[in-house]
Amino acid sequence: MITTSNNAKVRKVLQLQKKSKLRKEERLFIVEGPKMYEELPVERIESVFVSESFYHAPENKALLRKYEYEVVKDAVFADMSDTKTPQGILAVAAQYRYELADLLPKKRPPFLLVLEQIQDPGNLGTMIRTGEAAGITGVIMSQDTVDIYNPKVIRSTMGSLYRVPFFVADDLSAVLTRLKGEGIAFYAAHLKGIQHYDACDYRTACGFLIGNESNGLSDQVAELADCKIRIPMAGKVESLNAAAAATILMFEGARQRRV
Repeated sequence: MITTSNNAKVRKVLQLQKKSKLRKEERLFIVEGPKMYEELPVERIESVFVSESFYHAPENKALLRKYEYEVVKDAVFADMSDTKTPQGILAVAAQYRYELADLLPKKRPPFLLVLEQIQDPGNLGTMIRTGEAAGITGVIMSQDTVDIYNPKVIRSTMGSLYRVPFFVADDLSAVLTRLKGEGIAFYAAHLKGIQHYDACDYRTACGFLIGNESNGLSDQVAELADCKIRIPMAGKVESLNAAAAATILMFEGARQRRV
């Protein structure tokens, strides 16, 4: 049993929780909680840690058969966890790696979510989770978007991170230009949009462009859109949360593709 936070394995987990640079260098990330652990493909698992109280709870025995693990004193596990109320189990896992082509299926039209400089981890995680529910084929992110392996992002995806392909673009404009050349149309959620979002046809290869929570899309990226769209709103509301706007657009696309 690990009894001290000075243990080298514990220190490594703490560093991976806090340091995006280390996560990228080691190509590892941290998964916390029974649900996220249960859904994590076993081939991704590098190591598993459980708190002493979690280990002794009879209802957890079946879950612990998935992979070998190390037991940690409750106080030490609390230090390792990124949450205020630790759930008793965490895993160190290998990161996913995708090529742009992985987001472009051949059996159905690509349906993409494109994100520029999203900074809130909860927003990013929510959009990935909602995107899976809406049937998107992948997420493209600008390099300055929050790290997809940030612990708060991972929790917010509720497991969708394991199933939705994603690609981080070194040059988002160049990637969009390339995809436009391959016949993919892009619709920008924009305050200056003239077309209502539900007046467009999203049944063909397409993607939605969603910008930074405070500043929206950059002019450079917005100008690459085939159409700037807006969500009509009542009252004095000028704009929606980025994740809320993305949800509305993705589910309109999903609705059209079901027809």
